[in-house]
Amino acid sequence: MALSISAAVLLGIIVFVLLKGGYVRVGSMLACTLFGFTLAATGLAPIINSGLASLAGLISSL
Repeated sequence: MALSISAAVLLGIIVFVLLKGGYVRVGSMLACTLFGFTLAATGLAPIINSGLASLAGLISSL
């Protein structure tokens, strides 16, 4: 049985673990989050989405 998980959920879990482990501070996390939202509103968003989809397809075919 295959488990499907959203990239946003997976990245959110990684950020939470890094924050709790003390590797990332709250200010850095907020800056990266705001940068991500800003980047999503640019013309690069479709390119990033297609790259992530290609990476997910590559990983799922292994």
